[in-house]
Amino acid sequence: MVDADQTFVIVGGGLAGAKAAETLRSEGFTGRVILIGDERDHPYERPPLSKGYLLGKEERDSVFVHEPSWYAQSDVELHLGQTVVSIDREAKAVRLGDRDVIHYDKLLLATGAEPRRLDVPGTGLVGVHHLRRLAHADRLRQVLSGLGRDNGHLVIAGAGWIGLEVAAAARTYGAEVTVVEPQATPLHAVLGPEIGQMFTDLHAEHGVRFHFGATLTEIAGEDGLVLAARTDDGEEHPAHDVLAAIGAAPRTGLAEAAGLEIADRTHGGGVVVDASLRTSDPDIFAAGDVAAVQHPLFDTRLRVEHWANALNGGPAAARAMLGQDVTYDRVPYFFSDQYDVGLEYSGWAPPGTYDQVVVRGDAGKREFVAFWLSEGRVLAGMNVNVWDVTDPIQRLIRAGARPPAEALSDPSVPLESLLG
Repeated sequence: MVDADQTFVIVGGGLAGAKAAETLRSEGFTGRVILIGDERDHPYERPPLSKGYLLGKEERDSVFVHEPSWYAQSDVELHLGQTVVSIDREAKAVRLGDRDVIHYDKLLLATGAEPRRLDVPGTGLVGVHHLRRLAHADRLRQVLSGLGRDNGHLVIAGAGWIGLEVAAAARTYGAEVTVVEPQATPLHAVLGPEIGQMFTDLHAEHGVRFHFGATLTEIAGEDGLVLAARTDDGEEHPAHDVLAAIGAAPRTGLAEAAGLEIADRTHGGGVVVDASLRTSDPDIFAAGDVAAVQHPLFDTRLRVEHWANALNGGPAAARAMLGQDVTYDRVPYFFSDQYDVGLEYSGWAPPGTYDQVVVRGDAGKREFVAFWLSEGRVLAGMNVNVWDVTDPIQRLIRAGARPPAEALSDPSVPLESLLG
């Protein structure tokens, strides 16, 4: 066991950082654990920000990873509302914005990601929003409620997961919604056109207007308020508020300045880590949205931004910091809820990596499982309003299974039987 006089520092107050701190204590580490977060809120989970909390179905306190009292009870030193401005690898220390210096024996970077910004005129107007932090969700919840009450218009730039979930929430409140998306279908970079069309139909049925093949070029306003959003094809969309949902970028500034290896943008950027989540510095680790891991199942370097990666990556990094033998090869997983559709996605199969999509069930009724295959091998699976199948789907992916397409598409054939 690591000596009790050692200090482990975690930079990042999100789910990955909080679960890493929890794991250090549950694994018996008796040294100092210091968790530094640049938000004043205690560590929280992000899915409710675009789902239950945004919809007003969950209370604010429900999003926190632990009760606030847990940190003191577990002897985890919290530095909330503090920014780490630099890492001194030679001295093994981090410097905070208030010039305080904290020395470490092991350091975990769980700095997450930040929303990409629209680079168009008008982004400084009051009604332009992002959704990444709890404070963003606090504000957006009030905005959507007001738009619904006043029959107001929300324009969303981007038809990814955040854009679609906010669109669903906005329509639930009663707001008018227009989604502007440069691709031909929603979620093109994740699901491809085959399944993306389902989300077009789903949202259209609930009154969402899509404007595909276009990007925002200007947000027009007056007296600091949003009036309209203009696109590159000359269209103008009425708007009282605009949400930028065009993706997130890993927060690698600290790591870059410290000279750690960074992945290229073709692999999503992020801090390069090995299978133990160790960076190019043997005493510095990275987990969650910021970590770019060489994934053995897909033979590529992946940076995964979803909840499950933070949930599982933080503990894996903590165990590696303790000297345990760790191989982080979790199958990527995420979930989404939109109107009456719930889904879970496992695997990794962006367009260009697969050559066939097989559907099991009734896609028209939105009760089905879709599989993405490459030369017959299952790369990913998404279950839509079909439950208790995530485990066999992930086992098919992990096994590199190549089941017959006709069996894979037949709901009467148990998925477990296709593992042989």
